[in-house]
Amino acid sequence: MNELVWFYPQGHEAHQERGHPERPERVEVIRTGLERAGWWDRYSKFDPVTIPEHVMKRIHSPAYLNLLEMTCRRGGHLDADTYVTSASWKLAHQAAGGGVAVAEAVWNGKARRGFALTRPPGHHACHGQGMGFCLLNNIALAAEVIIQDAGARRLAIVDLDLHHGNGTQDIFWQRGDVFYLSTHQSPFYPGTGYLDETGAAEGSGCNANFPLPPGSGDMALQTVLDDLILPLLTRYQPEMILISYGFDPHWSDPLGHLLCSAEGIYAGIRRIVQLADTCCQGKVAVFLEGGYNLEAASTCSLGVTAALLNQPFTDTMGKAPYAESQAWHPMVAQARSIWGL
Repeated sequence: MNELVWFYPQGHEAHQERGHPERPERVEVIRTGLERAGWWDRYSKFDPVTIPEHVMKRIHSPAYLNLLEMTCRRGGHLDADTYVTSASWKLAHQAAGGGVAVAEAVWNGKARRGFALTRPPGHHACHGQGMGFCLLNNIALAAEVIIQDAGARRLAIVDLDLHHGNGTQDIFWQRGDVFYLSTHQSPFYPGTGYLDETGAAEGSGCNANFPLPPGSGDMALQTVLDDLILPLLTRYQPEMILISYGFDPHWSDPLGHLLCSAEGIYAGIRRIVQLADTCCQGKVAVFLEGGYNLEAASTCSLGVTAALLNQPFTDTMGKAPYAESQAWHPMVAQARSIWGL
């Protein structure tokens, strides 16, 4: 069994817009950092798989897929923030297929952990709409394949990006076979992810949001994980954990106002990995989402990789140069009450 497998999006540089923060350098600095650490060449890279059309249409509406394809043909924007080029249709499918390949490798026992450098990112892509730099919901498509085609009964998606993954929440809102848990800055884009959003129908109680006010940092993240996310995962007993990882909670991110460090993100991923070792045979796959400071991209991704490998990590960027806010405490108390913890 491989200890870790990667997905790298070949040719992803063709998806870019001048001056846009979601740029190819985000992935390239991650790869360069992993190469310097000696990890990139040590572990296998998986090629993307082709996702069947019927699977794609279970996650995204045919109308949206048609719109996306047509917009990519001519280039332009899905909304004010979300650009596409003539290569974006192919590259979005490649990213989604790479995420599926990594998740399947972990699920089938070919690898212990996986890290998919999915670009374009995905967690804002809803059933019928792309937005927030996201075209296809990579992690949702991977979850769908593992459940519908590989036979899993319960998966968990833990979203640690700065922004709430409204697309992933939207897709699984009424389903009980995927437990979506997110901690994120709030109030902030995209304006969703509040405590009272807990799912509906069969998905009631399978959607958990823990919004953090600006200025929250490592202490808030670790408390949310230890007191809320990890107990809920233990209660749910997923057969595999997928992680939407963004490095934009880092204190240096130009678009965010959280104050997490790379060490704090490393510690958080390591806690999830340790729980996975007890409840789902260690099956964890990480999907890249957002984050826009290039030094943080490299440093945080080294920490995430170290956590997946159960290895130590040194945070070369250090703690935030500002005091962390303590305004998150009431949210945690309210969340404990809502979830009976």
